[in-house]
Amino acid sequence: MTKTITLPDSAAARSRLKEIIAKRSFGRGEITLASGRKSDFYFNLKPTMLDPEGAALLAQLSLEALAKESLDAIGGLEMGAVPISGAVAAMSWISGKPLPNFFVRKKPKEHGAKLLVEGLMKGESLSGKTVAIVEDVTTTGESALKAAVAAQESGAKVSLILTIVDRQEGASETFQKAGFRFQPLFTADEFLNK
Repeated sequence: MTKTITLPDSAAARSRLKEIIAKRSFGRGEITLASGRKSDFYFNLKPTMLDPEGAALLAQLSLEALAKESLDAIGGLEMGAVPISGAVAAMSWISGKPLPNFFVRKKPKEHGAKLLVEGLMKGESLSGKTVAIVEDVTTTGESALKAAVAAQESGAKVSLILTIVDRQEGASETFQKAGFRFQPLFTADEFLNK
């Protein structure tokens, strides 16, 4: 027998997602980040993004954060953005407001269509579309910036960069300097100052 789930209100969803991130995705200990920096804490959001409840709550809160944007699609850089944008796309369809997604490869495929931007139908492009870029964790912002620039170069207008967790180590400044609006769902301080 299947069980029908009712999504929690925003405050309850945020509180529960924070618990899931703290349990499944936040850790202490010396680590080298993708940016090359050393840190004594880390966020590996894949265990949260691939957890059924975590994915649903991420999608719910992301859609709420994007609700005021007039978007044609969302996407981001492989690999971190793919589970987020996929969950958001599925939740958007369930909610009756479908929001297609795409992803940007770190480098174009060397075979097949040799695409940098994936997920679009044959003959479709981002040209003239308004998009949001999603990211799992931002440090300096360079990964999400690469996706935003690729979307722009494909003809899209980037309305917002949305991250699940901002490590608060320069991403906000990177995006501001590049002319992009930025919004995190959570900041590192919310997990460090417990």
